[in-house]
Order: sequence, then C-alpha cells, then structure tokens
Amino acid sequence: MSEHSAVLLSEAVEALAIRSDGNYLDATFGRGGHSRAILAQLGPKGRLIALDRDPEAVEAAASISDPRFSIAHVPFSRLDEVMRTHSLELLDGALFDLGVSSPQIDKAERGFSFRRDGPLDMRMDPTRGESAAQWLATASESDIREVIRDYGEERFAKQIAAAIVAARAAEPLGRTRQLAQLVGEAVRTREAGQDPATRTFQALRIFINRELEEVSLSLPLAAARLAPGGRLAVISFHSLEDRIVKRFIRGAGAPDLPRDLPLRASELPQPLLRPVGRAIKASTTEVRANARARSATLRIAERTDAPWRSTTGATWQN
Repeated sequence: MSEHSAVLLSEAVEALAIRSDGNYLDATFGRGGHSRAILAQLGPKGRLIALDRDPEAVEAAASISDPRFSIAHVPFSRLDEVMRTHSLELLDGALFDLGVSSPQIDKAERGFSFRRDGPLDMRMDPTRGESAAQWLATASESDIREVIRDYGEERFAKQIAAAIVAARAAEPLGRTRQLAQLVGEAVRTREAGQDPATRTFQALRIFINRELEEVSLSLPLAAARLAPGGRLAVISFHSLEDRIVKRFIRGAGAPDLPRDLPLRASELPQPLLRPVGRAIKASTTEVRANARARSATLRIAERTDAPWRSTTGATWQN
C-alpha cells in the first residue's frame, strides 16, 4: 500500500488516455500511487518508466515486482538519458506530479517541515548537493532576500534575511525549529491560518532543489518525446509552478508570429501541443480527505503530429 494518497489520482490517470500497449512516464514516483494506477490499465506489452530523485522513493518502488515497470534515481531533467538507457524513443503519455511529497514533509529528519523539529536539510535527494543549512551559513544577505522574495513571494523577505544573517553570527542555523522561530519573530503579520514560516520554507526548498529550473528543463524534453496523440499531464501545487506549466503549454500550442503577418489560417504552423480541457482542481471530497490536494492544479495537453522545434532551432520529427 502507498504511504500517502496520490493527489488527483483518477483525474491524472484518465488524462493520459492510456493505451494498453503504450509507453508511459511517471516522472515523480513518490510512493507509487499514480504508477500503480497506470500499470493497472496497461496490457502485457505496455511499459512504464518512473523517475524520482528521492532515494527513499526509489527504495519504495522495489515493492513493485512487474516486468513492465522500471524506476531510475534521477531528477526530471535526465529523462532523455533514462529513455536512451531503456531503448525508448517515444512516449504515449507523461505525468508530472510537482513539488514535495507527504512522506518528505512528514519525516522530521528530512527538514522540510516547520512544524517538526529536525535538521535543516530540505534536499529531495539527501545524497547530493548542498543542504539548506549549508547554504544559509554562507549566502549573502542579498541572496537570501532574493530567494525568499522570488521563490516564496514573501513581502517580508528583507526583514527575514536580515534576521537570518544576524542570528547565524551568534550560532549556526542547523534546525528547522530555529529557523521557524526566527521567521516568526521577523514576520509580525500573516494571512489567517498560515504559519509565518510557510513562505520562507517553501522558498528555500524550491531553491535548494532547483525545482523551477527542473520543471522548465523537463517539460520540453517530455513533449519532444511524445508520440502524436500522446498526452502530457502536469500537477502543480503553487502559482510559480503552474505559471511555468501554463506558459509552456500555451507557447507550444500557439506559434509566436507577428500579428500583422499576412497568412491564411491554413498557412499557419501547426501547434506542437493542443491543450485538453480546462485546468482541473481537486474535488471537495478529495480536499476533505487530503488537505494537500487543496492547492493542486492539473493541466493536460496532447501532442500533435507537427515536428518538435527546440529553443535552439533543432527539430524532433516523430
């Protein structure tokens, strides 16, 4: 059994319009809720490749003993490498479930939660890179301010950054409770029902894990690998992620041409992606059962048969 509830489970799997013999990508295995639902609809010739940068998620995937399934311990941006390893050229569907997972938040030792005291880590892959504590120990006040402002959309970023720099001069900031208390003292007002540390913890997590960069890099990679008629489904949990997803689908679906260019409709370049329906939000029933679903947004797009044009001008012909 999964240790947590996969958000928008039925909606996301339905969005993929699964073919029994198709090739699919679950870019965020987590604890396997979406992967198991996809496998349940695949036939003997179908294949599912999952990715996850969290070694605990990869370990959890060992419980799936299915020759149609494989998992790789990599971030989104290495999906091309994984597909080459598995001799796959095209996908019939790709699902991205962005952001942090419930097991990561629930384990104090992972350092994601301001409600549980633990080491100030925040790395989705604790075997690689710099922890939040290590970065905060050496970053300049201006860099800390920019990260909290830009990734947390925090209006008190200046006060929080100054408080962090002053506090670390006295003792290292190594615990989540230290940081949460520090932010609470620097932020005097906050929206009702929201902890003062919410935006700062979100900002540091996004920055430490390069989350927005990973999304921006991986969406074109996944779209380029979709076969005609293949579906891209992306679940995001905050406005910064959703903005990237929305703009990507819109940009791939509508070629950027001068408004006064004298072209007939039949002469316009075929869009690379076609948006499917409107953004989907979790139902009231799901939100009651899983509060994390409250901010989830699912966007869906379908690949046309137009050749993929990368930002460098290269094309990918299906």
